[in-house]
Amino acid sequence: MSRRSAAAPQVSDVVVLGGGAAGLSLAHRLAEIAGPPDSPGVSPPLTLTLVEAPDGPLRPPERTWCHWHRDHPGDDGGTDGTGTDGDGDGLDEAVVASWSRLRVHGADGRALTVDPAPLRYRMIRSTGFESLVRARLAGSPGARLLRATADTVREAADGAVVHCTAPDGGALSLRARLVFDSRPPRVLPPARTHLLQHFRGWFVRTGVPRFDPAVADLMDFRVPQPRHGLAFGYVLPLAADRALVEYTEFSRAPLATEAYEAALDHYCRDVLGLGALTVEAAEQGVIPMTDGRFARRAGRSVFRIGTAGGATRPATGYTFAAVQRQSRAVAAALRAGRTSVPPPHGRRALAMDAVLLRALDTGRVDGPAFFTDLFRRVPAERLLRFLDGGTSLWEEFGVGLRTPVGPMLRTALELPFLPRRPPSAPSTGESHR
Repeated sequence: MSRRSAAAPQVSDVVVLGGGAAGLSLAHRLAEIAGPPDSPGVSPPLTLTLVEAPDGPLRPPERTWCHWHRDHPGDDGGTDGTGTDGDGDGLDEAVVASWSRLRVHGADGRALTVDPAPLRYRMIRSTGFESLVRARLAGSPGARLLRATADTVREAADGAVVHCTAPDGGALSLRARLVFDSRPPRVLPPARTHLLQHFRGWFVRTGVPRFDPAVADLMDFRVPQPRHGLAFGYVLPLAADRALVEYTEFSRAPLATEAYEAALDHYCRDVLGLGALTVEAAEQGVIPMTDGRFARRAGRSVFRIGTAGGATRPATGYTFAAVQRQSRAVAAALRAGRTSVPPPHGRRALAMDAVLLRALDTGRVDGPAFFTDLFRRVPAERLLRFLDGGTSLWEEFGVGLRTPVGPMLRTALELPFLPRRPPSAPSTGESHR
């Protein structure tokens, strides 16, 4: 079938575009309330279509997503992802590892290990999450998965129409009352600060045990620092002889793959002293860190979610936890017969992030010292809630007093007078975290 002879549009109440973290998370939530018109306990019932890119160049490789999770009494505390689901997120079976203790290494080599109880750091691999969501969709009579490439979305009188290309090259159209688009933005919005969090990670296996599976190295500043921005290592142990080891930079431009490889080789051999190792897989990505204003709406019936809708926390790059909160809120609204996409982050959090981004970009604060001092001076659980946007005004005031007050205040005072400018580089993908 040619694109000129497309069949009549297929109809769903809700279409979710994109099989990344945001699209999968929303489909996972909506599958719980999807069903035919006579579905018991669902008011009003809805039909759902998740559109995922078919296998090929448009489909991203396997990715890793990490997030904070609040333990529930009775959680087993292991690294196999089993146990009680502490906040009801329904993701336990997709969790491949978790850590109850975190370590930060300062540029001076001093290490600080913290226990952020009741929070744990959890890792989810995209293939496991995809399998979980596909099973939920298959078990929901009102939901389905469509493998196709979403091309364009346009408003219609009673919703929106999504034009897609099928795997065989044919055209198909989807008509929906609501469309939630998680595809990465083509262009980032104008902003006062444009930074990137860019990284490459190796899944390594060592010849002898080198890792403590109970401790994750969240930031290791014992790596050479770039002239502009900051760099750190990141180690998530999967076993005594296996780990994800990553090199990350916050700066204005990404590196060539060869530069990441050289940085990882130095970090693994000279800093971590891992000795002989095998690189079993690699991941690489770029995350926008910007104080640009991301629109959550692209029309009356079209909403943006994920990084495209501003879910990436500007100063940290964390996205997965915000996506879960937003997905739960959207599902709850639809269950109640309303349409609502709340902002992924509060105004105070975004304002504080804008100040920090500008302070880092201008060099007014030393990045490694800034983050290391926060972990040394603020209780771990409170700091992680702060980084996730879950602290009160008074808690945030207390954290602020433990930052370089002079440079941060100067930056806050100048921000209102700075123009927002378009980025010099195109947008890039979704967050690793």
